[in-house]
Parts: sequence; structure tokens; C-alpha cells
Amino acid sequence: MFSLIYSATLNGIEASIVEVETYISSGMPVFSIVGLPDATVKESRNRVIAAIKNSSFAFPTKKITINLAPADIKKEGGIFDLPIALCILAAIGKIKKENLKKFCAVGELSLDGKIREIKGSLPISLALPKNNIKNFIVPFENRQEASVAGMVNVFPFKTLSEVVQFINDETLVSPYMYNENEVVSSLLNHEYDFSDVKGQKSAIRAAEIAASGGHNLLMYGPPGAGKTMIAKRIPSILPPMTFNESIETTKVWSVIGNNFCKGLIKTRTFRSPHHTTSAIALAGGGTYPKPGEVSLAHNGVLFLDEFAEFKRDSLEILRQPLEDKRITVSRAKNSFTFPASFMLVAAMNPCPCGNLGHREKDCVCTPLQINKYKSKISGPLMDRIDIHVEVLALKLSELTELNAVSENSAEIRERVIKARQIQNERFCKSKTHANAQMQSKEIKKHCILNKDAYDILKMSMEKLKFSARSYDKILKVSRTIADLDRVEKIGPSHIAEAVKYRFSDRNL
Repeated sequence: MFSLIYSATLNGIEASIVEVETYISSGMPVFSIVGLPDATVKESRNRVIAAIKNSSFAFPTKKITINLAPADIKKEGGIFDLPIALCILAAIGKIKKENLKKFCAVGELSLDGKIREIKGSLPISLALPKNNIKNFIVPFENRQEASVAGMVNVFPFKTLSEVVQFINDETLVSPYMYNENEVVSSLLNHEYDFSDVKGQKSAIRAAEIAASGGHNLLMYGPPGAGKTMIAKRIPSILPPMTFNESIETTKVWSVIGNNFCKGLIKTRTFRSPHHTTSAIALAGGGTYPKPGEVSLAHNGVLFLDEFAEFKRDSLEILRQPLEDKRITVSRAKNSFTFPASFMLVAAMNPCPCGNLGHREKDCVCTPLQINKYKSKISGPLMDRIDIHVEVLALKLSELTELNAVSENSAEIRERVIKARQIQNERFCKSKTHANAQMQSKEIKKHCILNKDAYDILKMSMEKLKFSARSYDKILKVSRTIADLDRVEKIGPSHIAEAVKYRFSDRNL
């Protein structure tokens, strides 16, 4: 007695189709699972036996062999419980075998036959059309996520008995259609607004430029100056996500089983790991590699507070994703590439005590302590941060000024969106989406300077001894500043402001 159904397993953030084959023969009652399963998959037999019996079906007391093909791909998790149970029931004649082959099924079974939520339903649904599979059976809790792409017929169920009745044509179930109204609406509203920030116009301006061009931003200044306050408000001025960006972000969160809105993620994520976070937690990894913080911040913001307090090896990991917008995690048997196109926002003190350059407090650090503190961040990593801005401590009069009114996030966001629209038109025929992602050829084509602007840039490079990477960063930032001014050619004022954001790191 033989039966087959399709299922899937995750490799990084992509899915591979798995054929679940069942063969039942006479002999000693043995239930074995082959095809490179991990311990969780091997434990499926206990859940499957209980679920079948508690769903009012008789479990066969014969030799049962389950094969998960292809055998060279590692299988993990409880995702195969449901297809294994369906295959066994089909092999003993409780389900129509010809109907079973039309479906891909995923789901973890509880002992009473209920179907539990699984990880990675979106990557699996995206992989099915490539394998000519049109029908997808999922746990009821995964219905939104599995249907966001609209590429396959999604059939959500709560129990094993419901699935059996559906496959046997005993009940008529229509494919589930993605319902945006079921998505958690509170996540679409930003909790923080720039109107709460008093003073700090230069830092807010730098944040606007960074958001407009997708540039990385470093804020340095004494404790309590408002660095974290500004960083938390940056997502509120970022442009809306495109559909493709939403799909990419949702895939990452789906794989780790933590899709916070249960549907299509439309808000840019903000990740703020503690400075004690390990290198693996930042980059991703593990025995079966999973995305880390740099990937969870994909298409959003990665905020590293107390930047200089992070371990050196953790910070150096950032160098690849900052350049390539992806990170590769290699293991002995395989390597996995995760997306990591994030906007880095970092904040740090200028010295161990934090009072270097303070208007009213004296720094108690020695020159040796200050140099040691600054050297925690390598030059190559600092070069990869486009904008460096000092955030000065406000005076009491500035904090208590009643008439001080700051722009709200909506006003700033409107300018950011207009600047991004210019960039979308500029890069419509390439894979580049923002000025910060420009490569050498694009910089040469789109960053055209007049003579006065070129003279300022040349003088700055010679006197301040900037690196070649800094040269590119200055051109990219100046291009963004010109876009905010809605002008085609980069002028002296644009270059001068961009140089200012590189000059400030000479003081670090």
C-alpha cells in the first residue's frame, strides 16, 4: 500500500519541495521515518499515531515506512506531521489517493488531532508555483501569511478530520483570499513622532537626509542629548514599503516564526539589539542557520545604541552586509545567504564618561582612555557609515522654551517621499533603489559636479585625507541633498554639507 503527498522544508529563507511517501506492508508493527530527518521529525510518529486515533480513525498495526525525498536535504520541525498522517490514511484507503497528489500540506499535529501553526508558510507558498503545485493546505493560523502573494489556492484547516473530509470531496471549501482587514492595524501607526524632539535641528536634518537616500547614520554626543530619541523616530519618516519589499520582509519574519502581524508586513521594522548581543545573533547562524538581527532589520532600521560597547567581532560582521546588502552564513555542509538591506543608525558617547565636548560638564577621561574608547570602532567600519553628526546637549532654556515647535514626522516624510520618487525615476532600469546603493558607474553618471563643487571636494579630500570610500560616500550624500532641493546638478552647498557629515568623524 503506497501513497504520496507534497510538503516542504526550509533552507535559509527559501523553501524546497519534499515528497512524503508512505509504504505500508505486512510484518512487525514498526513506524520508521527516513530521508535525513532531525529529532523533531522522528518524534512525529508519536504525535501522528495519537492524532489519527483521536480523530476517530483506526491506526494500522503493520510495518510503516515514511520516506522524505530528496534524502540529501535535512528535514526539521513538526511541519511534516500533517502530510505524514494524510499519507498513512490514504495508504489504508481512508483518503482518495488520486486527490492527495494535488496538494502540498504542512502542519504540526497536536495529540487530539488539531493542527498547529508552523514557520515559513510564505516562503513555501512562493515555491509551489515553481514546482507546478497549485493547492496548499495550511494550519488555520497561517492562512493570512500563506495567501499574501496570491499565487496558489490556500486551504486553511483547524483539525485533521476537516482535511480528510475536504480531500475526499465530502465538504466544499473555497480557497482563502487574503483579507487585509484581519492584519493587526495598530502596527500601521508609528508610536514616535519628531514633533516630540526639542532643538537638535542639525541631527534631525541629518536623519532626514539619511532617510531620503537610505544612508547609514552615526550620532555621537553626551548621554541624554537625544540620540536614542531621534533614532526611534526615523522609521516614522521612511517612505512606504513597496509590495516586493513587504514580501521580502515577511519571508524573513516567517522563517523565524515571528510574523508579528500574521499577514503582509507593511511597516518598516526597527531592531535595537543590546550591546551584549553576540556576533551570531547579529549575523544569523546556528546548527540550522536562521536570520539574525541584520536580516530582521531588512528594509528597515538597525539601531545600535552604545555603538562602541559592542564587541569588536560583532561590529566587524556588519562590514559585508553594509556593502553587499546581504550576508552569507557558511557551514560545513552548506551556506545560506540572507537579505540584509537595512539602514544602520548608530549612537555613541564621545568618550567613556560621555562628557567630552559638553557645554557645562567637564570630561574626566585621560587621553589614553579616550583614544582606547574611539579605537573600538575600526576605520573601515566607520568609512561605511555615510553620515556622522554630533548631537550636543541642550541647555535648560532650550528644553523649557514654550514657543519651540519642531516639525512633525508627516511633514518630514513628505519631503523624503518626494526625494525617493526622484531616485525611483533615476534608477527605474536598474536594481538600485536609493542613492546609498549606487555603484561606481552610477556615481559617475548621476553625481555630476560643477567646477565650484568639484574644487570644494578636491580641497576637502587633500586636507582631510579622506579614503576613496569616503569620496564615494560624499558624492552619494550630496546627491541626496540635491534631490531634497529638487535640483539635477550637485552644487557647492550640497558638497559642503556632505563633507561636514564626513568631517565630524575626524573628531571621534
